[in-house]
Amino acid sequence: MSAETTDAATGRWRRGFALLRESLAGEQHDYTQGRIGRAVLLLAIPMMLEMAMESVFAVVDIFWVAGLGAPAVAAVGLTEAVLTLLYAVALGLGMAVTALVSRRIGAHDRQGAAEVAGQTLWISLGTAALVAAIGVPLAPAILHFMGAEPDVIAGGTGYTTLMFGGSITILLLFLLNAVLRGAGDAAFAMRVLWLANGINIVLGPCFIYGVGPFPQLGVAGAAVATNIGRGIGVLFALYWLTNGRARVVLRLPHLRLKLDVLLSLLRVSAGGVLQFVIATSSYMGLMLVISGYGSAAIAGYTIAMRIMMFMFLPAWGLSSAAATLVGQNLGARAPERAERSVWVATKYNTLFLSAVAIVLVVFPATLVGIFTTDPDVLGYGASCLRLIGLGFPLYAVGMTMVQAFNGAGDTSTPTWLNLLCFWLLQLPLAYTLARSVDLGPTGVFVAAAIAESLLSVAAWIVFRRGAWKLKVV
Repeated sequence: MSAETTDAATGRWRRGFALLRESLAGEQHDYTQGRIGRAVLLLAIPMMLEMAMESVFAVVDIFWVAGLGAPAVAAVGLTEAVLTLLYAVALGLGMAVTALVSRRIGAHDRQGAAEVAGQTLWISLGTAALVAAIGVPLAPAILHFMGAEPDVIAGGTGYTTLMFGGSITILLLFLLNAVLRGAGDAAFAMRVLWLANGINIVLGPCFIYGVGPFPQLGVAGAAVATNIGRGIGVLFALYWLTNGRARVVLRLPHLRLKLDVLLSLLRVSAGGVLQFVIATSSYMGLMLVISGYGSAAIAGYTIAMRIMMFMFLPAWGLSSAAATLVGQNLGARAPERAERSVWVATKYNTLFLSAVAIVLVVFPATLVGIFTTDPDVLGYGASCLRLIGLGFPLYAVGMTMVQAFNGAGDTSTPTWLNLLCFWLLQLPLAYTLARSVDLGPTGVFVAAAIAESLLSVAAWIVFRRGAWKLKVV
């Protein structure tokens, strides 16, 4: 290797590390100016690391619970399947919050961005109160409806009750971080989630198994740790938004009800909430089909989904960078720059998930074997990873395009795409392949892979038409 080649390689490494340090430092940047690739990476690196911690928690949490046996894992899986409806609401609201905040930051209207953040708190409180009022008293009935066996209901009701009761921490953590991402404070949003999930990971085994002075609560201990960790993360986010150093500074006057801002937020979020409700209720439908094949099938599917989440969430973070850039550039009246930002983010995301796909397809049994030695659970989980993992490179395209629509405030387009691909295709196909064709849970995995692939192709076609650039929020 020549001296010139060595110097060039050293220079690239130095520039890479400098970019990494800058992205994590939390400095304020104008993402509507300068090189697009650099802007994407400055936002994407902390967002990917933020989601990486969320993915680490997803697998660590199920690892500790797996030590209690398949019924405990099934209880977590069934509860999470229902809670995905709450996550759908949080994600839908979060999309609206990010879109409105990023538009106002791009237009240099920080006062307007703070007003959006203030109304977000009221929506969080109202939604959480409703969820707790329904979910807490009906926890055993919810597990029964999801097809849980008696031992799963007996052992898992405490976990389900606590998770619904602590829904306020889920909503506030999602939405306050959506404010931070929309403002471009991606580095601090990363720190919030790392703190929340770091505490969660440490406390999980303590409350589950009664380590040291902690009570032994079994699977319910996982819910206690989750609520404590997320609650501390929420307090940390509120501290940053109120201490005067963030790009969006929240003050008491911003907490006054402002009907015009609230209605705008609800209008944009309606499509986002429906979008994710369709996707997550479809996931519930898949879990209902799988639950007919016993706790081992549920546990295998739950473990596989947690592993895929571990691989998938960093890509979600990268695509979230596209959402912020779209919103800020549309707010700055630079639609062509917004579009170029999405194509750059799509390229990075496809490269990342292609590498992930190789791991999932080649080593599925090894990955599932980290969590269980039960041969039935292992078989179901490995089959799920292999079949759904084949489509990861294509999913990267759809994920980024959907986030771009949401960042523009065009939440209706992903809603229609989800309706077509998940309700009209995935659910009937999963039931047919599993029951009528007699493929069992494998039929569910095949249907999921087909639906996600179709969604990606459809999103790419619609994105190229460019109507999202004209969305007003």
